Amino acid sequence: MRRGNAPSTSPGSTSRPAASCRRGPATSYARAKIWGGGCASVRLGWDTLTGAQQWLCEQVLEIEPAGENEKPAPRRSQADKWALNLAAATQYYQREGHLRVPRSHIERITLSGTGDGDSHEDQEVREVKLGAWVGNQRSRATSLSPERIEHLSAIGMRWT
Repeated sequence: MRRGNAPSTSPGSTSRPAASCRRGPATSYARAKIWGGGCASVRLGWDTLTGAQQWLCEQVLEIEPAGENEKPAPRRSQADKWALNLAAATQYYQREGHLRVPRSHIERITLSGTGDGDSHEDQEVREVKLGAWVGNQRSRATSLSPERIEHLSAIGMRWT
């Protein structure tokens, strides 16, 4: 029979308390186990936290805000993505003379950076799943805006 706060022991075990009773400074491993992937979202969303939440994260959990170099690039709008796909379709049409693109085709397109454009370091190569995109535009022809239909028709899109 147990009395008081004495830890229970079984034959062959040590008499130390359970792991949940141990006290001590939190380690980064422990924080990672507790928070899972939450640490990254807290660090990236630091500006959305209240002052009390920021204090708790800094002082108790030892979490610091993400630096500028750790933050992801801003997301592209749907219009920017559509323009990139249109540029890839234009490049394919100029090279091949048609837009009968195989569904699995991936087009590599070179974009110029924000620099002066004279160096190759300012250029970025993107891979666009052009075959799937062209097929999707054909199937969505009734819901596309007239401007988009006009742009695609100008570069040789066959709608049937």
